[in-house]
Amino acid sequence: MDRFLSSLKEQRWDDHRYYHHSRVNQSLHFVSAVSFLYCYTIVFKDPALAALIAWLVSMVTRQSGHFFFEPRGYDSINHATQEYKEEIKVGYNLHRKRILMAIWALSPLLLQVDPTLFGAVKAAQSTGELVHNIGYIWFVVGAGGFMFRIVQLILTKDAMTAAVWAAKILTDPFHDIALYYKSPLHLGQKPDPKPFQAEGEDEDTESEDSPTLAH
Repeated sequence: MDRFLSSLKEQRWDDHRYYHHSRVNQSLHFVSAVSFLYCYTIVFKDPALAALIAWLVSMVTRQSGHFFFEPRGYDSINHATQEYKEEIKVGYNLHRKRILMAIWALSPLLLQVDPTLFGAVKAAQSTGELVHNIGYIWFVVGAGGFMFRIVQLILTKDAMTAAVWAAKILTDPFHDIALYYKSPLHLGQKPDPKPFQAEGEDEDTESEDSPTLAH
């Protein structure tokens, strides 16, 4: 258990210091986290609605922060290139996120092939029912993307890395709220480098290459 918690702490720290420098990105993660928590409260009652909110609000805000607002140049605080950070990331890096988001955007076209999704749902008779059926598709896309990466990590790394990443993803909304709830109050301000540095490290000292990156 100690190893698990230590690895979880490391993945969280790497995720924060490498991929959340932008105040806008942090603020969008706060919005995303709040909406994700609401999804948690309704997912067992209405998984389709939970998926609609998760993708249209939680994921759009979260990934917009990464794609459009997070700096992609050389990270002078952590002395790491964007290529290096993409290469060692445990979870979905930008390339994998593009693929996942493309699958999400195109997946409703399955209803054009078969309005019942091969018998999984009733054919929609109204716009509301159509949207609800899309929600079911997006629920499967989200769960599938989550499980796919877990299996991939087990095969390419080990079960511990996969389990830690899964735990991190599921608890990220709680952690992001605690970490970024003040970020909207500081929009437009340049981030203080200290929260992104390892203990005892200053801006002129190169940090050790971290073996893990998450999210």
